Amino acid sequence: MNVRVHFLPDDVTVEAEVGEPLLDVAERAGIFIPTGCLMGTCHACTVELEDGETIRACITAVPPGREQLTINLFSDPTW
Repeated sequence: MNVRVHFLPDDVTVEAEVGEPLLDVAERAGIFIPTGCLMGTCHACTVELEDGETIRACITAVPPGREQLTINLFSDPTW
């Protein structure tokens, strides 16, 4: 099953497969998400979903049961 992943503020949408790592989806869409440890502990890759939930893109995959997933990218001057 495919899910449309919409990246804001870039307004880029790409098709992704359920279970596909979000960093891979972003890279394929030409979207840069900063990373640090790639284990979720440094929070460099923190993004926000449309419902306000924050997730770490490096350890999160495209979830099942959705037609579209909107991801709001943060601009963190630390990274």
